[in-house]
Amino acid sequence: MAEQATPVTQRQKSNLLNLDLSQRASLLGYVLVAPVVICLLILVVYPFFYAIWISFTNRTVGGVGDFIGLGNYLYLFKLPSFQATIQNTIVMVVVVQSLKLIFGLGIALLLNQPIKARQFWRGLVLLPWAMPAFVAFITWKLLYASEGGAFNMILIQVADIRLDFLSTKALAMPSVILATFWRGFPFWVISILAALQNVSPELYEAAAIDGANAWQRFQHVTLPSILHVILVVLLLSTIWTTNSFENVWLMTQGGPFDATMTFPVLAYYGLQSLQIARLLPSR
Repeated sequence: MAEQATPVTQRQKSNLLNLDLSQRASLLGYVLVAPVVICLLILVVYPFFYAIWISFTNRTVGGVGDFIGLGNYLYLFKLPSFQATIQNTIVMVVVVQSLKLIFGLGIALLLNQPIKARQFWRGLVLLPWAMPAFVAFITWKLLYASEGGAFNMILIQVADIRLDFLSTKALAMPSVILATFWRGFPFWVISILAALQNVSPELYEAAAIDGANAWQRFQHVTLPSILHVILVVLLLSTIWTTNSFENVWLMTQGGPFDATMTFPVLAYYGLQSLQIARLLPSR
C-alpha cells in the first residue's frame, strides 16, 4: 500500500510544481478565502435559510413543530399591528434617511470650509454618535416627558401649553424620528466630510476658470466626486435604521396604539410569546 501511495503523492507534487505563477496565485487565493467562506456559510447562510424554514412551521421554543405552509404569513398579514408595522417602518426609514442626507451633507460642506474653530466643531458634531444609544434615547425620553421635560417647560413658558410627545399618537412617531435622526446624522457628516477632503482643489479651480458658479461647482464637481460615498452611507444607514430597536423600545415600546411599532419591536414581542416561527405581539 505504501509503495502504491508514493507515486500518487509524487504525481500530485509534480502537478503543483507545473502550475504557472498566475495559477499558483489563484490557488493561494482560494486557500486564503476558504476559511472566510466556511465561516459565512456556517454563521450567515445556514441560519438564514434555517430561519426561512422555521417560518413555515408552528415551532415554539423547546418544541419541534410541524410544517404548516404559509399559515404564519397569512396570520401576520391579517394582524392590524403588522400592517401598522410595515407603514411605520417605511415612514421612519424614509424620513430619517432624508433628514440625515440633507443635514449631513449641509453640515459636512460647512465643516469643509475654513471657518473659525473648525476642529472644535468637527469634534462636537461627533457627540451624538459617540454617546451610547441607551443614554441618548433615555435622554430624549426625559426631554419629551410631560412632567418636568425640557420641551414642555419651554412650551409652558412660551405658549402656556403642555404636549404629551410620546403618549399622543400623532406626535409619537415624529418624536422618535427626531431622536433617531439626531443619534445617526454624525455618521453621515464624518463620512461625507472625509470624501470632500479627497476632492482635488484643482477641479474647483478649473471649474471656476470656466465660469462655473458655486451651485454649478457643487453639481458638476462635488456631487459626482462624493456620490459613491453617499450611496454606501445610505445603504449602511438604511440597514441600521431598519434594524434599530433601542430607539423605539426605550422611548415608546411601539405605542401608543402601535403608532411607533417597527419590525424589531414586533419581533421582540413575538419572542416573548416563545413562538419563534410567528411574530405574535403578547400585549
